[in-house]
Amino acid sequence: MKARAHYGKEVALVQDPDVLDTWFSSGLWPFSTLGWPAQTQDLANYYPTSVLETGYDILFFWVARMIMMGLKFTGEVPFRTIYLHGLVRDEQGRKMSKSLGNALDPLDLIRDYGTDALRFTLLTGGTPGNDLKLAISRVEANRNFANKIWNAARFAIMKLEDGAPVVDWTDLNSPQYVLPEAALLSLSDRWILSRLEEVRHESTRLIDTWQLGEAGRQLYEFLWNEYADWYIEAAKVRLTEGAPEEAQATRQVLAYVLETSLRLLHPFMPFVTEAIWQHLPVIGGSRETGGAERSLMVTRWPAPTGCRDGQAETDFGRLQAIVRGIRNVRAEYDVPPGKRIPALISAGDYTALLQENLPVVSFLARLDGGASAVEPEIPAPGKAAVIAEGGVTVYLPLAGLVDYAAERKRLQGEIDNVDRQVARIEGTLANSGFTSKAPPEVIERERAKLAELQGRRQQLAERLADVG
Repeated sequence: MKARAHYGKEVALVQDPDVLDTWFSSGLWPFSTLGWPAQTQDLANYYPTSVLETGYDILFFWVARMIMMGLKFTGEVPFRTIYLHGLVRDEQGRKMSKSLGNALDPLDLIRDYGTDALRFTLLTGGTPGNDLKLAISRVEANRNFANKIWNAARFAIMKLEDGAPVVDWTDLNSPQYVLPEAALLSLSDRWILSRLEEVRHESTRLIDTWQLGEAGRQLYEFLWNEYADWYIEAAKVRLTEGAPEEAQATRQVLAYVLETSLRLLHPFMPFVTEAIWQHLPVIGGSRETGGAERSLMVTRWPAPTGCRDGQAETDFGRLQAIVRGIRNVRAEYDVPPGKRIPALISAGDYTALLQENLPVVSFLARLDGGASAVEPEIPAPGKAAVIAEGGVTVYLPLAGLVDYAAERKRLQGEIDNVDRQVARIEGTLANSGFTSKAPPEVIERERAKLAELQGRRQQLAERLADVG
């Protein structure tokens, strides 16, 4: 081969015999790494594989060549499923490059925030079909998530020292904590088990359909907001004040939900989940199983439990709304976090629910349980803050702490918000296109929501008149 160099002089060019085109050699990768062209045991065991994960930008350059090379030299395609992810860009959406100086070194991020935090960010930070904008703040937030799980696990493990959890050893490599009898479960126990079954079902479905980011986000919300922030706090009441068999039942639920959640989260954050699992009482660590160490990595994926309980979710959701309302009022009036305040709860149809769970509400909302009362109907006391949630009215007689002008403004704001919701639902129900096409259960749900909002507005209007 000849080429014309500078000044018109021809020079002879010879291809280096040791150079293999980059994409050509990469196309051989699925089977050349297994010993091909020799018919090795690795080649028999691992070729073809099932899934290739790669960026969409090299679909033609690499993926197509691997398929063609596989067919040419082995007679089989190297994989049947190709999972294409977006490109990792900087926080502003620009492609990372040395010239821009915006490249993030994964090793630096791992050193500063941990492998799990970076892995979880990459898995959950993007949506199918879109590139991922990698911000250090998101990696830091997921480092905080790992810390949150670790601290929640420390609490659970500490409480399990008070009573060894019961374990099912049917599969020595995949032991499981056993749930207590249903009669011993509290409302918060039944609620968290129901929520766990829902997130197990949804995360499994999402993973099976390659919606990995959404599966991780749902696990994040469950572990941080529901297990750590709500269930663990509610469980403290039974653990400290309940009868021995009740406390032990809650310990079993505490352990069961934690261990199952670690299995679900393990593909996303393998290091922190394995470390926690190894510290779990009875299950974690080594046991007489033929000398083999057990590992979370090889445990079974959680199976359906049948623990869905819609009534428990509705009832506990009502308690959550009440607690949030009380917390909001406390924040508005700058009530010191450690100060317990009385509450008068006019509970109507939910009297039994509130009476049974008053210790939990009192603990979560920092109420003075001894000075609080729950009755079907309680007249509105003078000069008190009010929370109207889901057919329940809570009066907080914050003597000396209430700014009545601010209270009137707050109540009017709540009424305006309810009015907007009522107008939206009334508009929906008045739309013949909606009522003729929507399923009957959807229409009925909207009507029930409208009735509840109208009742809440009446409660708020009455309270506004009282403080006016």
